[in-house]
Amino acid sequence: MRASGTFTVADFTPAPVPSPPVETAAPVGVATMTKSFEGEVAGRSATLFTAAYDQSTATGTYVAMESFEGSLHGRAGSFNFAHAASTRGESRENEYFAVVPGSGTGELTGISGAGGIAVDADGTHRIWFDYRLGH
Repeated sequence: MRASGTFTVADFTPAPVPSPPVETAAPVGVATMTKSFEGEVAGRSATLFTAAYDQSTATGTYVAMESFEGSLHGRAGSFNFAHAASTRGESRENEYFAVVPGSGTGELTGISGAGGIAVDADGTHRIWFDYRLGH
């Protein structure tokens, strides 16, 4: 099944980068985020976010692990999902998106699958899950 929705970032808090740092042309940053979701995907998430990103060229890669609490198509529970992507400015490439096996609770116990994230030209952030329930 596919569940789709939109999300907004409610909080983005930079965190200290673990040491010892290794200097590269794309500085590494770490942050925590909270997000709010609406639509067939409804709820909130807490995110651990890491990126290597050069602001001057808008080039880099991020990796995120999210803990989601809410509902997909009205089925309530929680689960983890991971996603990553690279950018060279306007593009998204090398995208990865997966539900963490064994992480589902409540009516989302046994969830598995994949999904994606897209950002519209007007800045709207979209998310979708192609998921299955069961063991």
